[in-house]
Amino acid sequence: MLELRFHGRGGQGTVVATILMAKAFFRAGFEVQSFPFFGVERRGAPVEAYVRLDKGKILLRTNVTAPDHVVVQDRTLLQSIDVTKGLKQRGWILMNSPSPPEEAARFSSFRVAFVNANRIALGQGLGTRTHPIVNTAMIGAFARLLEMPPLEAVAEAIREEIPAHADANIRAAEEAYRTVCL
Repeated sequence: MLELRFHGRGGQGTVVATILMAKAFFRAGFEVQSFPFFGVERRGAPVEAYVRLDKGKILLRTNVTAPDHVVVQDRTLLQSIDVTKGLKQRGWILMNSPSPPEEAARFSSFRVAFVNANRIALGQGLGTRTHPIVNTAMIGAFARLLEMPPLEAVAEAIREEIPAHADANIRAAEEAYRTVCL
């Protein structure tokens, strides 16, 4: 079983990102679970959401406390949240950052990747300058670093879940897939 934890802020599409990942993995032949954990439900508040996947039936019905990999959609969360809590050794931490974060040294027991999802989202007209919607860029980058699910499955999930802005979101996922720094 593979367990993923997404960290973001309200309004960035963190919950939608996990739904899209779950749908893409389902299309790729996995059993999946996707669910959020909310504190205060408001724009800008920290949000966690989870994806669990396996080739067999998933009987576990708890929060993800020991994720294999973590996605951080807003690197300012590093100042207030321990995104590595429970993260398995050698797990990936994917960060929305234009360059390697200065905090990278404290993550030496993990693998760190980064992608400038803000720039990608704004380039595709997703969100505003102050509130870019980075979820599809982040899942595209994440699909690349895990080498699954296939980018086609990600695109199909986006078309199904976000039909009004599917093309821009698919382009964001594809660009992040190509430009993520591992």
